[in-house]
Amino acid sequence: MSRFDRYILSQLLTLFGFFSLVLVSVYWVNRAVVLFDQLIASGQNATVFLELTILSLPNVIRLVLPMSVFAATVYVINRLSSESELTVMQATGFSPWRLGRPVLYFGIIVAVMMSALTHFLVPASLVQLTERQKEIAENVTSRLLTEGTFLHPTSGVTFYIRQISNDGVLRDVFLSDRRNPARTTTYTAEEAYLVQDDSGPKLIMVSGLAQIHSSKDGRLITTNFSDFSYDIGTVINRDAKPRREIKHLQTTELLFDSHRLARETNIDRGVIVYEGHGRFAQALSTIVFPLVGFAVLLVGGYSRFGVWRQILIAFVLLVILELTKSAMTDPVRNHPNMWPLVYAPALLGTVLIFGIMRLASNPIHWRRRSRA
Repeated sequence: MSRFDRYILSQLLTLFGFFSLVLVSVYWVNRAVVLFDQLIASGQNATVFLELTILSLPNVIRLVLPMSVFAATVYVINRLSSESELTVMQATGFSPWRLGRPVLYFGIIVAVMMSALTHFLVPASLVQLTERQKEIAENVTSRLLTEGTFLHPTSGVTFYIRQISNDGVLRDVFLSDRRNPARTTTYTAEEAYLVQDDSGPKLIMVSGLAQIHSSKDGRLITTNFSDFSYDIGTVINRDAKPRREIKHLQTTELLFDSHRLARETNIDRGVIVYEGHGRFAQALSTIVFPLVGFAVLLVGGYSRFGVWRQILIAFVLLVILELTKSAMTDPVRNHPNMWPLVYAPALLGTVLIFGIMRLASNPIHWRRRSRA
């Protein structure tokens, strides 16, 4: 690699890291706020929050890479153009094709990163994330044994413990069950114990009061009890059988075993095939996007007013490519044999790159033809 290629590539990678960090931070903050509220409501600590955040990062990075690679290319090329460095290189005999070589290297490097994410890291992290969330949902102790806080383990249920003694006794327990619209049941007890048997976790309440309010006639029925057993497992959402999701599967399964997966997961085969080929298309987009931005900015040449018009045109072209991707989704999902359409945006982007680069290589020729 020549010194010029290393110079351009180093700037591209530096700005790529910066934009990736900023975009990942924005996505992470939005995700972390929702996740933090859910974990705090279920009585989890900061360690669990950090663990789930780390497991969700590969998927977040996958989402921001195409935007980061485009933003880094546009920023670097705009700066080189405003500082006349590109003009100097063109004056020394560098053609647009030669100037675009480090951008191509840059796109290939990011495509390798994207491939590692989409084919290996993201499926593995999503599997671990799903299993960890399931463990947290089934962990009654971590969800309910939180003193001094009103918890909502499921919709329509409120649980409160004033104090938990060192020997495991729950003091001043409050449990409200509003899942039945026609009847609201409220339990209060001086003491309670959480025990586990063959049928699941049970809450044994001692010296308490049960109040049943009927919404139809407005009557309130109260019952004092010395001890009462409540099936606490019914207030926890647990799936009987975890369902395999296509985002958790390896690419080889999606491409070469789609018929069996369609029967097992009850998902259309077209959706499975689209997911498999879409992972390759995402890697190709990280090559096409920076080259589109570079080619459009190179056509504008040097200008004291900047290349903001070219940047806008490049952004519009990316929007067109994304619209093409959206237009190809339904045909492939409905007809799996039409999977080559998944690569239509990459093919269209390649055609645009060659056309714009050819225009940048012979601007005088094209101006004469347009005047003629």
